[in-house]
Order: sequence, then C-alpha cells, then structure tokens
Amino acid sequence: MSSISARILDLLLQDWRSSAPAYTALADRIRLLVLDGRIPVGARLPAERDLAQRLGVSRTTVSASYAGLREVGYLSSVRGSGSIARLPGRAPVPLHEPSAGFLDFSKAALPASPLLADAAVRAAQALPAYLADTGFDPIGLPRLRQAVADRYAARGLPTDAEQVMITIGAQHAIALLARVLLDRGDSALVESPSYPHAYDALRGAGARLVPVGVSSDGGWDEDALEQGLRRTSPALAYVMPDFHNPTGRVMSAELRERMLGLAALQGTTIIADETMAELGIDEPETMPPLASYGPAVSIGSLGKTVWGGVRIGWIRAEPQLIQKLVRARSAGDLGTPILEQLIAIELLGRYDDVLAGRREQLRLGRAYLERAVGEALPQWTVPHVNGGLTTWVNLGRPASSQLTLAARNEGLVLASGPRFGIDGAFERFLRLPFSYTPDETDRAVASLARAWGALSRHPLPEQNYLAAVV
Repeated sequence: MSSISARILDLLLQDWRSSAPAYTALADRIRLLVLDGRIPVGARLPAERDLAQRLGVSRTTVSASYAGLREVGYLSSVRGSGSIARLPGRAPVPLHEPSAGFLDFSKAALPASPLLADAAVRAAQALPAYLADTGFDPIGLPRLRQAVADRYAARGLPTDAEQVMITIGAQHAIALLARVLLDRGDSALVESPSYPHAYDALRGAGARLVPVGVSSDGGWDEDALEQGLRRTSPALAYVMPDFHNPTGRVMSAELRERMLGLAALQGTTIIADETMAELGIDEPETMPPLASYGPAVSIGSLGKTVWGGVRIGWIRAEPQLIQKLVRARSAGDLGTPILEQLIAIELLGRYDDVLAGRREQLRLGRAYLERAVGEALPQWTVPHVNGGLTTWVNLGRPASSQLTLAARNEGLVLASGPRFGIDGAFERFLRLPFSYTPDETDRAVASLARAWGALSRHPLPEQNYLAAVV
C-alpha cells in the first residue's frame, strides 16, 4: 500500500483555502485530487496530527475533513492502516443516458471512425489464417509493422519494418520505454503542462521529472529546454511536438533540430509522442516526424484517430532498441491481440480516408466550441488551435479545481488544469476537448456556465498561484 506524506499532500493541495469553512475546503480539494488521480485510490493519507501541523490548522479541522470524506465514500478507515483513499462504490451512469448521468469531458477522444465496423468484419474474415499459431505476439504481425513503416515513409521518414514494434496503445509504449530506458533516480525531461499518464509512467519507472514550460501563446520555453538538457543530462525526454496536449502547439523545425542536437550531445533519448501528429485541421500536410530531424524514438497509435477501443499503438526506433523492448515486454504483457492487429492493417490501408473524416469532424467541433464558450463565458480566453483535439482555456483567475468540483454538481466531468502539471500548477487553466457532438458541447458549456456562475457568487481570495506563470 502506498502512502502520501503530509509534505507531499501539502504540495498537491496548492492553495486549497477558499471562502468556504476550512474543513469543507480541505475536504473538497482532497476529493478532487482523488477524482483526478493525483491521490491514487488505495493510498494511505497522512495522519490527522501530521497533516494539521503541516497545514497550520487545528487537528479538529483535518478530522472533520476526513470524516466528511468518509461519509461520502472517498476515504475508508482500516485498523492499523489509517485513512485510505477510495472512490464511492456506485457505478457511473452510462453516458448514453444524458438526462440521468454524467457527461465526461475529461477525455480528449473521438467516437469510432465510420470505417471501423467494415474493417472489423474484414479482419474477422482474415483471422482463421492465424489460428494455428499460439496467438502470443510480442513484436507485431509483419504485415502491420510494414504498414506502419510505409506510413512513416509516406510522411517523409524512410522506415523498415525492423524499426517498428506494435504495442497495446500509446500508453503501453510510453511505460515500456520508460522501464527499459530509465534507472531509478534518473532524470526525465517533460513538458509542463503535458499528458498526465506519461508523468505517471515515468514516475513509476523511478524518474525525477524535469519540467519545461509550454504555453498556448508562446509555445515551448526554449531557454528552459536548453538548460534542462544541459544541466540535468536526462536519460530521456518525453515531448509531444505536434498538436501538443493540452495546448495544441506545434514545435518549429528550428527548435526540433536544436533540441535533438543538444540531446545527442547529452546522451538523452528523445521520445516523441506523435499520437496527434496527423490530426491537422487547417492544413492536411503536417510536419514530418521528429526523427526526420535527428535521432528520436517515435510513438504512435490509432487511439486518437480511429477509436480508443482499438488498442493498437507502435514504437519506431532503431532495431537494437526494438529488440531490448521485445525482451523486456514479457514482464508486463505477452503480446498484442491478433484480431486488433488485423483491424489496424485494414484501417491503415484507408488511413487517408479516416483522417479526412476526422479533419472535418474536428473543424466543425472546434468552431462550435469556440462559439459556444465565447457566447456563454466571454471572460475566458479560448486559444484557436490548428489541430489536435483540445484547447487550453485561460479562465482569467485561479479557479480550475473549484470549477471542476462545481461542474460535477452540474453533471459534467472535467480534468482540472493541475492534472496536466506537476505539483498543483495551472489553476488558471482548463483543457476543453472539441471532439464531441454539438448537443454534447451545448450541454457541457451550459454546465460550465452554471458552475462558473456559482463560483462567481462566492469569489475566491486573490492569491499568487503557481499556475499564473506558464
């Protein structure tokens, strides 16, 4: 069982006080941390006395907060183990019952491509040819590896099938690379904000994270990127250079070359998460893969372009690293499902058609979200992005965590800004996806407006939040 110290919880709480009573405000912030996953379910919280001393409040305040969380199902007490984080036991209401359930805007994802069903039928017809084998495939079907290699070549990066490994989605690829490339205590350079599950995978491999800022208006902090590479000599750097999640920014060709050159000098392996790379909206011709500019490992998947339910991803790297990854893989899984690989082969054969349909969906969704938020919440700043699935909205004041809690009362699930940062940053920001239908977007924006109005009637005290500086 993992434990969270009073010091770590204090960092995660990050200016938790509000106009509400202290015990209520503390309980609300701990509840949000559990919902966001920053306090893992099953983790032991600090003792009441220790937390009270750390926060400078009475033990009665902490005791009342813990008691309230137990009452609503976010903590449980186990003799000898203290207070354990948990989630309420009731199952979530399915999203296809919008009048009764929650609308989940915490995910940046699209519904299945219209081409998926037909591809699945053709894949099922091809499956009998593979049934005489064991079905355990740790590296990927040769046809699929070649199809992925051909896709890289079409985008300007010559690739052999020996440079490709098929994984169970992009998250599996990130975790596997972290496990192979990192030793406990190594530094790993990351963007901030960034994809939170990448943080989780790198920390799980024992990495010390070195953040480099990315903002919607300025892009990458180039000085911080250079200093991070030079001063910490990270074992690896995880970057998302194309339609960065959550800001939507695209790294310039000049910065790509500079970053890869510095990384080579420092012995740093650059991992490029390119799951968004072909989701350009305004210009179908997107940047070449990062490895076109210098040595880099590439990660891709069908999760964002085709459907999250098709768990197919891949790693492009030099054959020596691919072989290391194959040898290490059995500690976590025994291979990628054959049927899903066959589906991927079918879809990659029509990938330009898949992307054309997605481009139109996202163009309409982006315009609809921008217009809806502009009308309902004109005080927010909604950056216009050229691709990807999300926009990184500036709320104008540090209220993301409180807004996320208030939105749940309106039936809307969000991921608060700090979910995408390290140690509680980005309270001024909220990631909003534009991959949902107009009806869902209308419902989400209406919920946001009501939640924001509720917060406005009870304004937060002005404080110097870390998220004010990006």
